[in-house]
Amino acid sequence: MSASSPFDSDPVFGFRSPVSSDPRALPALYRIASLTSATDDPRTALREMLALFVDVFRADAGSIGLISPDSRRLETEVQVGTTSESGVSQGLKLGHGITGWCVLNQRSLLVADVTFEPRYIAVRASARCEMAAPIQSGDNIIGVIDLESDRIGGFTPADLKLLEQFAAEAARVMERLWQLGHLKAKARQLESLITAGQSLVSKLEQQELFDTLTREARHMMQAQACALYLHSPDTGTVRCASLTAGSATPPPAGELPIDSCLVASPIHTRHQVWFEDIQSPEYRELLDLPADPALRSVLASPMLFEGEVLGVVALFTNHIHRFDNDEKRLCAALASLGSVALQNARLYARVFQSEDVLRKNERLTTLGLLAAEIAHEIRNPLTVLKLLQGGLGLDFPEGDPRRTDMRVIGEKLDQLEAIVTRVLSFAKAPSSLHSRWSIADIIEDTLLLVRLKLAQSKVIVSFDAPARLYFVDAHKGQIQQVLLNLLLNATQAMPEGGTITLAVTPEDRPGAHFLCIDISDTGTGVADDLRERIFDSFLSGRPDGTGLGLAIAKRILLSHHGDITLLQTSPAGTTMRLTLPIAK
Repeated sequence: MSASSPFDSDPVFGFRSPVSSDPRALPALYRIASLTSATDDPRTALREMLALFVDVFRADAGSIGLISPDSRRLETEVQVGTTSESGVSQGLKLGHGITGWCVLNQRSLLVADVTFEPRYIAVRASARCEMAAPIQSGDNIIGVIDLESDRIGGFTPADLKLLEQFAAEAARVMERLWQLGHLKAKARQLESLITAGQSLVSKLEQQELFDTLTREARHMMQAQACALYLHSPDTGTVRCASLTAGSATPPPAGELPIDSCLVASPIHTRHQVWFEDIQSPEYRELLDLPADPALRSVLASPMLFEGEVLGVVALFTNHIHRFDNDEKRLCAALASLGSVALQNARLYARVFQSEDVLRKNERLTTLGLLAAEIAHEIRNPLTVLKLLQGGLGLDFPEGDPRRTDMRVIGEKLDQLEAIVTRVLSFAKAPSSLHSRWSIADIIEDTLLLVRLKLAQSKVIVSFDAPARLYFVDAHKGQIQQVLLNLLLNATQAMPEGGTITLAVTPEDRPGAHFLCIDISDTGTGVADDLRERIFDSFLSGRPDGTGLGLAIAKRILLSHHGDITLLQTSPAGTTMRLTLPIAK
């Protein structure tokens, strides 16, 4: 210790406190400071400190109380003997009793004889002397140390000064332990948030997603209950889609008018809203609150996606609780994860629906092509029949029934020809639907449609748009149908995931310029016995395949004056090539 310094400093514990000539000071202060490395539990540290204080001052009873951040009352954390103040364990108002006075006035107090002290609240009949010192961190009072003696004058002013030193070091120890606990809690929450995010984005069935979100949020926040409400802006209603609670509490049923619900506030303001006590009379008429009298405080976080409120995540506690900024940020992050996962699930459902529609369209297209082929085959013999019928030169006189028969035969032949012509015309893609399109835009729009399907199948797509813009005169929907069919076929050829590469290159041919679109995968390749016939109708290498996709693709490309070919295939992968004429 330096004679010119008013402080003692310890290089191991970082201890620093005012100099005291009391021989009890240094050993006790070391023991208090060492608690930061001996335990990470603040309550255990408080218990050890109180036992030390009682021993050093030979007290008959003692307690340490902390100010509750929720109720702003002084609540007993640890005690030896009977509690020194009546009602402290339930929460003592600041200013009440000796300890409450010390906290309110931020001063320590020594009462040599409590018999003549009006602020003293008698609990122990044998108590005669009491001293208390506030535990202060900076300008904030966090608690108080209270000691009692059964002897009048059992504590001295020197004891009070030493207790003040102990209180100052106790404040530093508690701050360190709370900071450590806070960091550990944040680490656990971050880990839980990452785990919850991974779990949420993998849920494609919406109800499973809702239940997972409320379960993870309740567990992460240690809440009594968590509910998810879906918002329907078209009808102005909300619906409780999931409720996870500590008790068997049924969720509010049905579509509820938003103006009669608690969650109307976060939906309208698009911000988190905290409700202190939903058991208050003004909340009793709200329709969306779970029927559980144990629920008290609520933090409601809107689920926002691109400015739209998809729903609300509501966390319920079983006590009056003021949510701090960290808790609000964590709840907001959970709500954001939930909104993204919900939007993904909805988009994925649309992709599956689109895929089903495409499959149905394939069948309808094939039926149309088959009808066109049949009509084409009928047209030839029909033309022969008309020519032969006209060349017979049969002209029966008036009144002869055969004259009527010949007229009817001619009319029916004309009718059949008209039907065949309509079928053939219907089977052709109307030229009015052909437009000038950028091939890069068509490919990128198609990849956007199947991005969720590819992501779920663990398929990575590589497509670098050509440096120059190339345009084709095409029916965009039909070209997209071809690309979708090839992409889905490639995905099914890679059940464990893989890579699809798309490349666009120009090719000059005599009298024309074409684009080559190569689609390569890392699948298992096409079976040897199917390679020469893969464009035949009703030929498929999969048990669930229709065998129509490539046949339809072939017809579509040919109708666009292009083609589709199997460029190469092997156990290492397959490359299909589409060719289309470049628009002038």
